[in-house]
Amino acid sequence: MNSPKKRDDEPKTTEIILESISDGVFTVDPHWRIMSFNRAAEIITGVSREEAVGKFCWEVFRSNMCEGDCALRRTMEMGKPCVSTSTSIVSSARKKIPIIASTSLLKDKKGNLLGGVEVFRDLSLVEQLRKELDSRFQIGDMVSRSPLMQKLFQILPQVADSLSTVLVQGETGTGKELLSRAIHDLSPCKNKPFVALNCGALPDTLLESELFGYKAGAFTNATRDKPGLFASARGGTILLDEIGDVSPAFQVRLLRVLEQGEYKPLGAVKTEKAEARIIAATNKDLTGLIQEGRFRRDLYYRINVVQLTLPPLRERKEDLPLLAERFIARLNSKRNRAIAGVDREALARLMAYDFPGNIRELENIIEHAFVLCQNTVIRKEHLPSGLGEASLPWGSGSLEDILKTAEARAIQDALKHNNYNRLAAAKELGLHKSTLFRKIHKLGITLPEIDGRSEKGRD
Repeated sequence: MNSPKKRDDEPKTTEIILESISDGVFTVDPHWRIMSFNRAAEIITGVSREEAVGKFCWEVFRSNMCEGDCALRRTMEMGKPCVSTSTSIVSSARKKIPIIASTSLLKDKKGNLLGGVEVFRDLSLVEQLRKELDSRFQIGDMVSRSPLMQKLFQILPQVADSLSTVLVQGETGTGKELLSRAIHDLSPCKNKPFVALNCGALPDTLLESELFGYKAGAFTNATRDKPGLFASARGGTILLDEIGDVSPAFQVRLLRVLEQGEYKPLGAVKTEKAEARIIAATNKDLTGLIQEGRFRRDLYYRINVVQLTLPPLRERKEDLPLLAERFIARLNSKRNRAIAGVDREALARLMAYDFPGNIRELENIIEHAFVLCQNTVIRKEHLPSGLGEASLPWGSGSLEDILKTAEARAIQDALKHNNYNRLAAAKELGLHKSTLFRKIHKLGITLPEIDGRSEKGRD
């Protein structure tokens, strides 16, 4: 006798449950028009049920998946549910809201297709907490969990605040300009201009006019005064990139600016004050160039007040997943896509590669894969063929296993650099000695009995 009553109450009970949960739920008919819209969906989107019902779902959600890889569309076309798809929607207040969505078919008791149903959760709080956590690994546009980079991050505020001349060294593609910009943004002159010039790209005459400017009549076609970059960067920072490529003749002119704090525009009678902080950057070995007579020793000492060295990507492989995630997020925003990340096999292949072009090369590889990827995850077939095939020392296990392998390699490299002096290796990695010992034990790293600290070689 109770069964019919229970069946009559089912729609009402289901409705009460749907109205009580914190996840948004909506259903669409086979023509993509919204049939139902629960209270949580109203709260998350800022769109009322009365306004949503009857509209096409993309008119309400304006998700970055709507035009391309729509999870609900895939479900209704393929008949398979989609679970935990990350994307974002735009609320009625034009606020971008990160969500995770799951979709399935909507059928009646006889199995007839009625449409589709999507359940979605607001991840704004989670995203905010993630950003707060990531901020510990970020300075400016630079991100890193590498002990080598963390050591650099720790001293960067003091370096920036000093306003001293800085020499940034590192291989091509390691992010020398990003580091220079981070120094500027952390400095007291952060509200003044930041100007960068690639010194290796210009001959001396053009380099001089670019940096120092010129007066009308200084040369043919110079019909009016043109301020140089030193004038444009007044009160701010000027980056002299690829300073190792500057000719010895022009090095003399730069030396005068650094020694006397003034320069003379082309065709000018009076000198002008150089009131910009100078950061010099190079991928060359300047000490080697000095020995070859190609770089002035006195200029080297002037620009080398504070020296910062960026490690190549092959020495900070633990940063690769973080960097890849950042590049994917940037491309998603720029191209209105919803790529969720890189799968294990593709990540293992990236981890096995040495990246001679460093971070710039990784960014290009991710963009290449992004173009070819037509679903939500980048796989190995989307990567350039030049990355090689499968004898991958990093393995193809979980992301946690890959990162542990990378961490073990970084520790082993630091130990070798320091002749297995564990205290020195800990300092290089930016770790406390006891933390390094725990990691060595946890990762199963085998050490020789000889320790570089002493002749006896014992701890």
